[in-house]
Amino acid sequence: MSVTGAVITIVALLLVAALIGYLTAWFYAKSVYTPVIKKLEEEKAELQREVAGLKDNVSKLNKQIDTLNGKIGDLESRLKEKDKEIGELKARVKD
Repeated sequence: MSVTGAVITIVALLLVAALIGYLTAWFYAKSVYTPVIKKLEEEKAELQREVAGLKDNVSKLNKQIDTLNGKIGDLESRLKEKDKEIGELKARVKD
């Protein structure tokens, strides 16, 4: 066997060994990380459901805040009217 033939044979064997090593590592990683990935995906889905629920709660609370702010505005305007009436009555009493 010539030197060139030996080099080609060695390179071919190294390539086959590298392919075997790559496939072995890939199957091992797949078997190890597939359950981990599934668990993380389930947790992600649960967190997304929680986020959706919290967004709904925030939306409801914002509506309540708007309603209460409207009531505050109404009460403040009524308070100003009453203050004005009190001022007018005080002015009449002084006269």
